[in-house]
Amino acid sequence: MPSNTPVVPRKYLALFILLTSCFALWGLLNNMTDNLVPAFQKIFTMDQSRAGLVQVAFYGAYAVLAIFAAVLAEELSYRKGVLIGLAVYIGGALLYIPACVAQSFDIYFIAIFIVAAGCSLLETTCNPYVLSLGDESTAVRRLNFAQMFNPVGSMVGIVLAQQLILSHLNPASAEERALMDEATRQGIIHNELFWVCAPYVGLCAIAAAIWVFFFLKREGESLPTKSALAKVVTSLLFSVVPLTVLYFIFPQMNKIAWVLCGVVGPLVYLVLDANYRQLLKTLLAKPRYFVGVIAQFFYVGVQIAAWTWMNAYCQKELGVTAAQGAIYYTIAICTFIACRWIATFAMKYLEPALMMAGFAAGAILFTLGVMYIPSTVLFSVGGLPFSANVICLILMSACMSLMFPTIYGMALGGLDQRSVKLGASGLIMSILGGAIITPWMAGIIDKPGFWGKLVPMYDATVDANLKASSLSLRASFIVPAICFAVVLVYALAFRGKKSEQ
Repeated sequence: MPSNTPVVPRKYLALFILLTSCFALWGLLNNMTDNLVPAFQKIFTMDQSRAGLVQVAFYGAYAVLAIFAAVLAEELSYRKGVLIGLAVYIGGALLYIPACVAQSFDIYFIAIFIVAAGCSLLETTCNPYVLSLGDESTAVRRLNFAQMFNPVGSMVGIVLAQQLILSHLNPASAEERALMDEATRQGIIHNELFWVCAPYVGLCAIAAAIWVFFFLKREGESLPTKSALAKVVTSLLFSVVPLTVLYFIFPQMNKIAWVLCGVVGPLVYLVLDANYRQLLKTLLAKPRYFVGVIAQFFYVGVQIAAWTWMNAYCQKELGVTAAQGAIYYTIAICTFIACRWIATFAMKYLEPALMMAGFAAGAILFTLGVMYIPSTVLFSVGGLPFSANVICLILMSACMSLMFPTIYGMALGGLDQRSVKLGASGLIMSILGGAIITPWMAGIIDKPGFWGKLVPMYDATVDANLKASSLSLRASFIVPAICFAVVLVYALAFRGKKSEQ
């Protein structure tokens, strides 16, 4: 039976609207960052694995800063968490300016990490903030509703990336760039990096406006105690000091290993603090929660990885340009948005977990289509060709639409407010999946090895510009199939609203 409980009570409506603006902002940033992978690959003439470090920086920051964000929300407030998250984003975005001037991928890596750190603070704070704005029975629907604005921001990010970043990439191939004189090549790179920089710096104005709104939205908060401030500062030091020391002492350290080492610091803080250690024990005693963290790790990983390599797949299979490849990405996001809106409405009548199980099963089937269906053009729209395998790639995105907020709401269901804050950080830390799964796919694209035997019927000739073959790109999509299988198992195992087994 449909519920008559309001999804968002009237007294929280203004605050809810402000929070949805943050959901849109980090959605925009996420999808602009996805497009930095093909952009940097072309600008700096690097292979897929090194270009994929963009995602390691972005989603690694989510994992490293999530526990600090939870401590911030617990010891201070959700509102202050939002304010600090926006400020950190602005600082990271401004660092794009010296990165552009120096034409340094390493400085961009640091800037991307700081931008993502701001997003980590926002997501860790805003998601449970939304869950708290009303009755628990409507919490999953409320979060799905707020998350509907995340892909709207994603759509804006794709358009900005296509119109301001990808469209300003010089068409010269890697071989042609190598033959240019140094002044000409540096001029091209400077122009390309300027357009990488422009949208991120421009968004600082929007972030600042949102910051002002939240700064003025005070609700009788008391001043934080010295003890609370000490915990916040200590948590921050455990989060950033080990990571910073490792980065500068071992600059050649594998960046995935660097991120994993960085996660250790915040975890050590939780173990050393008696109150947080007890909360951690409470969470780990609930299978519905900790298995949800694992499922979220694989879901976020598949979303980021599949969208990161979507452009390259379309270029290779259909012979389109990078700018045209971004159009398929746009279509995929449109289907993602449409399905999230439909799914959110349907949750009024259907159990979210069973809906997610059906979507996960469909995603697995579409992924197999991406791997095995030939690239025979079925029709064209405005000169843009479509084949059955690319249509499967687009529909795979539709199936992903409800997964993040549904896993999030299921995992935190039934927890008290203190546990929810720390639990939220675990679910945001699971965004580390984007930093692990994306390089996994990249590794298969660069060296398919065993996985190439899954699709032996396809051409293994490597494209000089894409640094990939049809065989390697298709074989890499075994990774999404595995990830969706994990989500399917979680949805079926914990489909009962009160299930803890």
